[in-house]
Amino acid sequence: MVMRWHLRQVMATRGIFQTSDLVPLLAERGVHLTRQYVHKLVTTPPQRVNIELLAALCDILDCDPNDLLEPVAEQAEQAKTGTADHSDDGVGAGPKEGLGIGELRPVRATVRRPHGDR
Repeated sequence: MVMRWHLRQVMATRGIFQTSDLVPLLAERGVHLTRQYVHKLVTTPPQRVNIELLAALCDILDCDPNDLLEPVAEQAEQAKTGTADHSDDGVGAGPKEGLGIGELRPVRATVRRPHGDR
């Protein structure tokens, strides 16, 4: 589950196109942030959002938190372990033709001494 951040889109629908325009509006509501932090907040999804900041943004933009944050279920890509079953019948009958380089297994090496050394 990931959260999509729609602050820039909501700002645009309200006629706010400059990230620096948010700085004084946030300060009026007791949230004091630098211009650089506000720019980053608008342009990149934050890892965490302070509840006072979220409340101030909702007040400024006349929106609800769910207008800014959208939960989205994304299927996680499974890591390949090299132990996957490649047979058609599910029994593991052996490798198939055309395997990718990451699915190849090394051949066990046999170390032999030269005939002259004993």
